[in-house]
Amino acid sequence: MANSRGSIQARLAWLLQFFCLIFISTTAQAVSLDLHVLSACQQFKSLYGNLTFLANQTQYTALADENWSQTAWADPSCILQPANTPQVQNILRLLTAQQIPFAIRSGGHLPSPLGANINRGVLIDLSLLKTLDYDAANEVVSIGSGLRWQAVYEGLAPYERTAVGGRLLDVGVGGLLLGSGLSYLSDLYGLACDNVVNFEVVLASGEMVNANATSNSDLFWALKGGANNFGIVTTFTVRTYPIGNVWGGIKAYDLEYLPDVLAALNTYQSVENKDPYANLMVQAATTNSSIGVLLNLVYLKPMANPAAFDPFYGIPTLEDTTVIQSFVDFMSEAVMPDIPRWDWHATSFKPTASLYSQIADIVTTAPEINELISVNTATLVVGIQPISTSLIAAGHAAGSNALGLEAVNQTWLVLDIGWEKSTDDTKAHNLTRSLKNRIEKASVDAGQYVEYIFMNDASWDQEVIAHYGDESVDRLKAVRDKYDSTEIFQRLVKGGFKLG
Repeated sequence: MANSRGSIQARLAWLLQFFCLIFISTTAQAVSLDLHVLSACQQFKSLYGNLTFLANQTQYTALADENWSQTAWADPSCILQPANTPQVQNILRLLTAQQIPFAIRSGGHLPSPLGANINRGVLIDLSLLKTLDYDAANEVVSIGSGLRWQAVYEGLAPYERTAVGGRLLDVGVGGLLLGSGLSYLSDLYGLACDNVVNFEVVLASGEMVNANATSNSDLFWALKGGANNFGIVTTFTVRTYPIGNVWGGIKAYDLEYLPDVLAALNTYQSVENKDPYANLMVQAATTNSSIGVLLNLVYLKPMANPAAFDPFYGIPTLEDTTVIQSFVDFMSEAVMPDIPRWDWHATSFKPTASLYSQIADIVTTAPEINELISVNTATLVVGIQPISTSLIAAGHAAGSNALGLEAVNQTWLVLDIGWEKSTDDTKAHNLTRSLKNRIEKASVDAGQYVEYIFMNDASWDQEVIAHYGDESVDRLKAVRDKYDSTEIFQRLVKGGFKLG
């Protein structure tokens, strides 16, 4: 018995020693990385003094916490703000040569932890890249990656032009365009990425190239939905379109009318040859009845109460702000609740009346709803976005993208969850994912599931690019192997949606 006890004690001692060695080794590696990164930060400080911010500088905290959701706040070793493309080139050469982990931030609207921020690495903040150059002869505009859509829309308004861009003014240009980008103009012109005619992109080597239909066309295709997997885009050149006054606004309904609104939505989506000038999004705050259901709708002509929205007119409203107004004024109505922490989950399906009825029931009565209500200040907003075949056809006409979209009427649904405290992060994420899974199961059981996840609405643990389909994924990997053969944007840029 004594020998047995001694043997057990010896084994325990060996295990303790083994785990101590692992801990010491891991800690040593972390310290080594920290010192390596800090050394690089000092080098950047000497090169770009007023464009490099270290943790002991007053500007650092504001920049580190610039991301829209606190879930994306982090503690980068330093923050770089390049003011032009050559500086981006030099920064990328140095980071690559020294194998320094880094993150890239345009507007920072993605709530995913470390999606556009980093701990123990360098954050490249593109907010100083603010080019906005309208080319009237070619009806295109060149947009710096640091701009937000409000600046784009307001900059084009004097020319009575607009671009296919974000539906929230505060969203950054870069993340939206590289993630595909859904717009109120998409039924006419396709997704935002479909309207890019040139990407000015800095590759891992530090080389700047233009990717368009005739030069680096494979990279051009890959960047339309390929996220941050290929390089740092410094300027997007996109098509512009004429825009005058529009009719639009928000119709607000009591939450009890959600089934009626979704039934009307199904009718709206089922119309053959849907009017492409009509666009909308439904948002239902199912944990907060005081907000209820919001129907954001716009008709891209100055025509009040167009027939395209007939299915909705008979539903009693609590408030109705629809009016003929400028497109920029219409866009200004859309705001997100002032809640510090956010996450969202996306799924897609082909709409039917019965499936919408099921979804209305799930998002108001599922067990997850009461559990989310118990989370401090939690607000769940169910976003329902109709996607027409004309939108998908417009994308194909523009030269196709990497998304692998099926040419059918479909709905992109997003569950936006906002809450206050970091201690509730895991609970909020898991409950919302569980609710998304319920909706997804209902669409699968109904035979209506669509194998696509909209990147701009996806959560950090959703396999977005894998859902583009094998053919697209294989093409994307081939492009990566050609332009980033050492996989810098896979290994050193951990944030965002990766190719795998």
